[in-house]
Amino acid sequence: MVVIASCHQQEEKQNKQAVPAAKQWDLGDVVAKPISSVIQLPGELKPFQFVQLYPKVNGFVKEVPVDRGSAVRKGDVLIRLEAPEIEQQYFAAKSKYLQVYSMFLGSKDSYERLVVTSRTPGTVPAHDLELARAKMMADSAMVQGEMANYRGREASRNYLTVQAPFNGVITERNVHPGALVGPNIKADDRPMLVLEEEAKLRLVVNIPEVYSNQLRGKSTISFKVSTMPGRVFTGNISRSSGSLNTRFRSEAVEIDVNNMQRLLKPGMYAEVILPVERMQPSMVVPASAVVTATEGKYVICVMHGKSMRVDVLEGNSRNDSTEVFGELHIGDKVVLRATDELKDGVNIH
Repeated sequence: MVVIASCHQQEEKQNKQAVPAAKQWDLGDVVAKPISSVIQLPGELKPFQFVQLYPKVNGFVKEVPVDRGSAVRKGDVLIRLEAPEIEQQYFAAKSKYLQVYSMFLGSKDSYERLVVTSRTPGTVPAHDLELARAKMMADSAMVQGEMANYRGREASRNYLTVQAPFNGVITERNVHPGALVGPNIKADDRPMLVLEEEAKLRLVVNIPEVYSNQLRGKSTISFKVSTMPGRVFTGNISRSSGSLNTRFRSEAVEIDVNNMQRLLKPGMYAEVILPVERMQPSMVVPASAVVTATEGKYVICVMHGKSMRVDVLEGNSRNDSTEVFGELHIGDKVVLRATDELKDGVNIH
């Protein structure tokens, strides 16, 4: 009898230990709501405008009134070249143009006088009138040709003076007076000057594909640079490439940054803080409902009182909520704090 009682007590003890197998799982709901988050991405500051100045014609450097670090305004003279042959060609073309223009004025005057005289019948033969008109037209054509040649020589002459195309700062200088420069003269293929606009910068950020459609309507972002810890700068999203880089699967976005105080410099790297938000409400579940296992990510739904795994992809996260994509429906029940030990088909009460 003692043995039987002992076995009975051991069986009751085992039954009590088996009770936790009927675990009560906490449940949550799949809801629809917009969820936003913040991502941090690296960016690079670039000058708003950047130009490398090369010589258009062959010549010797006569004067360089600017140097590295010089602030210039649009139209300022940066370099003066000298090329005597270009000057001679210019004046020769101008002289030729003035010569044919004088001939045209003479033939035009003769023709107009003949027209006036021909109004008296029998005074001027029709053939002479036609010849005068033809000569005037020929002289007019010569004027047009010489004018084109003269304008071309004038343009070449103007190339001897290099002017600033926009306001900016000279960041590189590679020539000095006396140097021979030209489009056919190779001098390490370096530009004469480099001009950058620094009062306004472009912050270029490559947005990953998953977030590329979530920035529309976002006009202002913030960013930081390592040289000024604790300082937060802001800028406006001004333009985007509209296509993905096939190598990195990202979209280039530019933010215009006002830099009138010259606190930032082109070439700096920045840590960009971007708020992202879905354009439409998405399915959101409690963060603890997402199970991460070797076979992937999933949530455990309760269908007709039984557990069922549903594979999902995670999107934005905020606090204790996570955006998910999968075969879920609004109002579905999901198991909170689920583990990969909970298999399909288990009764959930």
